[in-house]
Order: sequence, then structure tokens, then C-alpha cells
Amino acid sequence: MTKPSLPDLLHAAVSAVGGTERPGQVAMAEAVAEAIDDNSHRLIQAGTGTGKSLGYLVPALAHGERVVVATATLALQRQLVERDLPRTVEALHPQLRRRPQFAMLKGRSNYLCLHRLHEGAPQDEEEGLFDQFEAAAPTSKLGQDLLRLRDWADETETGDRDDLTPGVSDKAWSQISVSSRECLGATKCAYGAECFAEAARERAKLADVVVTNHALLAIDAIEGAPVLPQHEVLIVDEAHELVSRVTGVATGELTPGQVNRAVKRAAKLVDEKTADALQTASESFERVMELALPGRLEVVPEDLGYALTALRDAARNVISAIGATRDKSVQDEDAVRKQALAAVEGVHGVAERITNGSEYDVVWYERHDRFGATLRVAPLSVSGLLREKLFEDRSVVLTSATLKLGGDFNGVAASMGLSPEGVEGEDVPLWKGLDVGSPFDYPKQGILYVAKHLATPGREGTRGDMMDELAELIQAAGGRTLGLFSSMRGAKAAAEELRGRLDTPILLQGEETLGELIKAFAADPKTCLFGTLSLWQGVDVPGPSCQLVVMDRIPFPRPDDPLMSARQKSVEEHGGNGFMAVAATHAALLMAQGAGRLVRATGDRGVVAVLDPRLATARYGSFLRATLPDFWYTTDRNQARRSLAAIDATAQADGK
Repeated sequence: MTKPSLPDLLHAAVSAVGGTERPGQVAMAEAVAEAIDDNSHRLIQAGTGTGKSLGYLVPALAHGERVVVATATLALQRQLVERDLPRTVEALHPQLRRRPQFAMLKGRSNYLCLHRLHEGAPQDEEEGLFDQFEAAAPTSKLGQDLLRLRDWADETETGDRDDLTPGVSDKAWSQISVSSRECLGATKCAYGAECFAEAARERAKLADVVVTNHALLAIDAIEGAPVLPQHEVLIVDEAHELVSRVTGVATGELTPGQVNRAVKRAAKLVDEKTADALQTASESFERVMELALPGRLEVVPEDLGYALTALRDAARNVISAIGATRDKSVQDEDAVRKQALAAVEGVHGVAERITNGSEYDVVWYERHDRFGATLRVAPLSVSGLLREKLFEDRSVVLTSATLKLGGDFNGVAASMGLSPEGVEGEDVPLWKGLDVGSPFDYPKQGILYVAKHLATPGREGTRGDMMDELAELIQAAGGRTLGLFSSMRGAKAAAEELRGRLDTPILLQGEETLGELIKAFAADPKTCLFGTLSLWQGVDVPGPSCQLVVMDRIPFPRPDDPLMSARQKSVEEHGGNGFMAVAATHAALLMAQGAGRLVRATGDRGVVAVLDPRLATARYGSFLRATLPDFWYTTDRNQARRSLAAIDATAQADGK
């Protein structure tokens, strides 16, 4: 039988989802197919509207080898599994003569645990999760959530938290889920045969395409124990997020509350002397943390070092003791043991990591008004880890709408442990970069306006001239504004100020769920939506409701951010430009994502306004601008207002 051609397969898939075939999508599909055939690596930038999901799914399904697709956001995972994959598989079936199987796989704590549900969690303070709710309908939100979870458990086929609508609080979910460390294991658990997490793993083992998330991909790479099934091809979508997600997984933390929970759980299982030693170490650690001031610890202070050494040693003894004893009088002793071990091993692991003092780790204190101090440790860089674990024994395709920063792929490549494109290095994988462009005509559809006349933003304080500028822009646009602020404080201050000045409704992140805010913003073109960094990727509102995207300032990391400043300093110590490699690259990525909110469809028109003159005047401004879509560029405030007013008038004439 003649092998079906890639263009024919792509055409069938695009037709099935009601899309339009685009040159960039064809170029992407060909590059992915080539990478799979050559067992090589690709970085592919595919702008908004390219249809990149089909651009990688079609060649992956056609090849026939198992593929893992890792994404950053739940929205894209669901789109792939619920929409793109079912339609694509059906569309390709006549030509492939087979129906590739696909499955979604997440971390264990995303699935309802039947053992926890039926036997109850081994509790420190209270026994029997559901006992207090048996006699009468619970009035507390937690009680209502738990009863709803119990009802849902009888009807769900997946046990996947994201299939529960509406959702429940993290606190409620934690009562009926377990981490991988706390899990008894399918062979030891009375509910192992019905386990939702195990069923998801089994489906993944049989699937041709496994859709997962960056965090699980990171766990698979870091922890050594395979979580994902063997695969020949890895496709990382939203790849600009990968380094951040891997860093998050590789970050450890210790709090007094966390240590106290470990002490309580261990006390039930070990002798009094061993438990007392952990209790004493916990109290010493708590005393140190009460005085902790936020900031990086380039050298671990003596008092903290003593406290961590005592914690490490006491925790190690508890772990040995728990392994050596079994108490048949403790009901459901295996679950109690597993939970205690997980808690104590967590404390031991972080305490040992910090006391060992690797030059490749950054240690710092954080302080929260409500929760007190937290001790954190994170890798200075994850590039070596990614180089070693990500690119071996498989073909890797990294794709996103924003991979070229400052005009090339080398910054993102370096963060993942790759040499500059085309440069061979010892044990450094070779890769190729491809920018397939965008179907949008950015110079005709959008304007990049930089408010060059404004004062340079300072660290603190209200910027009166910026508020005036923002108010005038919103008035010219007739609302229709997505305001992206570098801090929540800035977003709140702008919302409060402009609600007093303008008739335009202004929605603010945090006053409602993000989904509801976006829905309300899209429904009324006169409305504005203000928020901070987490909004920058979560808004997809094509059409007249979003015709002005405003960024209050260049989103450099805070100078006192311990991890970013440590990374910047490390680059400088090795002869590089730390500011450009870390701070400017971080800002470029966020600005590109923010500017990408403006043009989401071929008919969209609008302005991206950056209210920070440094984008026009500073030496690094050209680097940042080169990362943004190729909008028509101006610093003329009158031109920006006239354009917004004209766009608003056109939308109103169209009844929008």
C-alpha cells in the first residue's frame, strides 16, 4: 500500500476541524516529520493562528511511533484530547487504515483516591472525614464539597479533578487525593484494581499519543523513576514555559507547619526518644524561622545550619525507625505509615539538600504576612538537567508562539542546555530552528505605541502621568481594553483610580474567577479588564472586545528576586551579560505573550500601548521590540489616539 502523503493527511485533518490550511502549518508539519524521521531536534516558532496543534499532531500520528505531547496549560490539554485528537484520528483513518489511540496522563494527585475516600485520610487532628456530615446536611463549604465528591465518585469514569464541574477547593480535594509518595501502590491497596490513577497509566501505556503536562514531564526527568511510558518522540507545546515549570518541580521548601505535620504523623509510629528528637529539632527550626528576613542566603547562617542538621539527622532516624516497626493496633496502618514516611522524607530531603550546600543551588527566605516564613531551595539553572534528560534517546520538538527572543532562538536554546544553532559541542545535542511566521498581517492589523514622553517608572509610587495616559487611551478606544500590569498592586491602583474617572466598566483580576472575568470582558466591548502576569497567557478574546492591550511597564524581574538575581550574577561571573541573558530575556518573553493577546483572528485590529519610555529610549529596547509581533511602530501619542478612535468608530458602525 502506498504511504499517504503528509499534505493529503494535513488537508484531511484541517477540513475535519473546519479550519483553513496555512503555509506556516504546512512548513511546521514538514519540519516535525523530518525531525521524527531523522531522530533530530527542532525549535519551531509558530505564531497565533498558525494551527500548530495540527501542525505537529498530523506528522506524529502518521509516523506510527508513540508520541508524548506535553503542554503547559490545562486549556490546551483539554483542547487536544476533547477536540483536536478525536477529529484528527477520524479524519486520518481512511488514509492511515488505523485509528491511533490517545490518552491524557497527569500526576497522581490529580485523580480521586478511592482508598482515601472510603477509609479516610490518616488525620492528625480529626478522625473520619465524613463522620461529621453523616447525620445532617453540612453547612460548611468544606463539608458540602466533600459530600459532593463522595457522590461524584460513584459516577465518574476518570476520577480526574478537572472533570468535576463546578470544582472544589484545594483543601477539599486534598482530603481525597494522595501524592505519589503517599500512595500505597496498586498491589497493596484494597482499591488497587479500581484505581483511577492506575487506570490512566494503563491507558497511557496502550496509547499512540499521550498528552501530559510540563510538570509531569519534569518529574519524569528529575526523579529517575519513569512516570511516562516509553516513547520515541516528545513534542513540547508552549515550550517557552518549560524552564519555569521544571524549575518549579525542582524547587524544595520547608515551613514550620510542614515540619510540625511530619512530627505528628511520625509520633504514632516510632518510639518516644526518636519522636522527641524530631520534635526538638522542629522547635529549633521554628525559632529560627520566626526571625527570618526575606532574601537570598548566599551562605547558610550558623543558627539555620544547626537547625537543619538536627532536622536532617532526626528525620533520617525516624525514616529508619518507621521502616523497622509495624503496629498492628493502628487501623489501616499501611496508609498511616505511607503518609508519615512521605511527610518525613520531604523534610529530610530539603534539609539534606541545603546542608550539603551545592554551588548549583540557590537558597532563600520568603515571608508572607499571613503564613509566616518559608525556606526555599532551587537550582541555579536547569539547563544541564534538560540537556541530559530531555534530549537523549528520542526526537524532541519544542514549539510555541514565542521562542525567538530578540530575533533568534539562541536565548531559549541556552536555557535548555543547547548550544547556539549549528554549533557543535561535546555531548550537546544539535538542533535546528524554524520560524513559520503567522497568518496575520501584523503591520496592517496592529500598532505598537510606546509612550516615549512619560517619565521612567520608579520602584514604588503612583505614576500620575501614566494614569492620565491610560485614561485617555481607554476613552479613545471606547473601552475594549486589556490592561496588563507588572504587579497586582499596580492593577488595583489603576482600577481604583480609573473607576473614579471613567464611565467605562473596569473588571479586576481577583474579584471573580478568571473564566468569569474573561467571559464578561468578551461579552461587552465597552468593558476593560485589568490584571497581572497570570492573565497574560489566559486571555483569548478575538474581535472588538479587545482592541487595546496596555502594558504599564517593562516586566523585568524584581531586583530582589533571589533566584533571578542569582542567575544574573552567575552569568556575569562567567563573562556574560547577566542583565540581557536573564532580566531582558524574562521581560521579552512576557511582553511577547502580552502583545500576542491583541490579534487573535484575521479581522482583528488594534493597538498595543507600552507606557514605559525605556522601550523606545534604552539600549535594550530594540532587543525587546524585536521579540514582539511586527506591528507598525510609533511613539506619536496623537497617532495612537486617532487610530483607536477610528477602530472604535468602525466597530460601533458594525454594531459591536
